[in-house]
Amino acid sequence: MVEIWIVVRLSHRSHRARHRPADWNRLTPRLKLWTDSLTYTHSLQKPQVVHGLQPPRMFGWFLVLLARTSLLESPEGAEAPTLQGLQCQLPAGWDPHLSRILFLLLLFVTSAQGVTPNLNPDACLVSQSSNGSSVSCHPPAKLPHSLPADTIYLAMEFLNLTQLPANTLQDVPNLQELHLSSNQLEDLSAKFLLPVPQLKVLDLTRNALTRLPAGLFQVSAALHTLVLKENRLKGLEASWLHGLKALGHLDLSGNELQMLPPGLLANFTDLHTLDLGNNHLKTLPPDLLRGPLKLERLHLEGNRLQVLGEELLEPQPKLHYLFLSDNRLATVAAGAFRGLQRLDMLDLSNNLLTTVPEGLWTSLGKAAGNMKDGFDISGNPWICDRKLDDLYQWLVANEDKMFSRNDTRCAGPRALKGQMLLAVARSP
Repeated sequence: MVEIWIVVRLSHRSHRARHRPADWNRLTPRLKLWTDSLTYTHSLQKPQVVHGLQPPRMFGWFLVLLARTSLLESPEGAEAPTLQGLQCQLPAGWDPHLSRILFLLLLFVTSAQGVTPNLNPDACLVSQSSNGSSVSCHPPAKLPHSLPADTIYLAMEFLNLTQLPANTLQDVPNLQELHLSSNQLEDLSAKFLLPVPQLKVLDLTRNALTRLPAGLFQVSAALHTLVLKENRLKGLEASWLHGLKALGHLDLSGNELQMLPPGLLANFTDLHTLDLGNNHLKTLPPDLLRGPLKLERLHLEGNRLQVLGEELLEPQPKLHYLFLSDNRLATVAAGAFRGLQRLDMLDLSNNLLTTVPEGLWTSLGKAAGNMKDGFDISGNPWICDRKLDDLYQWLVANEDKMFSRNDTRCAGPRALKGQMLLAVARSP
């Protein structure tokens, strides 16, 4: 009995949101022919879904064909078929003719989808669609000398690149997505993006960038997603981002940012997602959020913030998700949440909050009733006295939306130490 798995990507219509998603790692599609002792894996393409982005439509979910076949015995050690360097070790009882038929079937299916099987390990993988070509370069492939002129999607990842020539993209004027994650890029030329004015997505995750050249985005008015996650940025200059007029998603998480300049986001009116998580920020400019007009998701977790003032969130009444966990917050201003009309999730876990000012929770207003995705205030050293009466009432009214109830406990006074905060809130 032998099982043959043929896995082919057909159409991709998925769209995923990011919830600290952190963490949604990219999918790696594979074409596999598997038997008890025969394994052939051919990497088709790695169209990435990064924080809500979609690759070209030709990529998609998997169609899995499972065929179970009983095979008649044939002489052991049947000759293994070879094709341009592909060698398959056949198990005893495997019919060589059937193996060739199945392999031809596999090539036929991939060709029908516009994918050209590439058996040269040093070459990048190219897929065609009616919109243009998609090129995917992953180890052991090497940096290509040329690219198809109609390339709209380009991924060059895990190649340990430290530099890219300024003219790398000169022959792909229609490029829309560029993924350069998991290299060792230390710098980019200010002219690097000049040939690709239609670029919409730029992913530079996990590189070694310490700065961006001024003028890098001077022709990037169409760029709506910029991912600079997990680089070595210690500071930012507003001039680095000049030219970005359509930016909707900015990810600066996992860097070493210690401060942000005033007016950084002043011109980003379309920004809906801002991720500054897991940096070294102790304070934020009061005007940080005065540029965006429709911010929905704000990630500030994993920093060193100590105070949340009244001015920061005031310009963003439509904010849906607010992540402030794993900071050093000891003070939250009474009006910090005032005006938030649509808050669906609030995470204040793992801070240094012992108490909060009267009116903080009631200022959430209707948002408290609409916090459909919940809230988390666990991991704080709460002092459970009468100063928390507002919080008690709010907890009882919204306890069905509370995360980590068992980890939300009183640190004092001594008589209540260790008790669940919700239990204290329910008590007379």
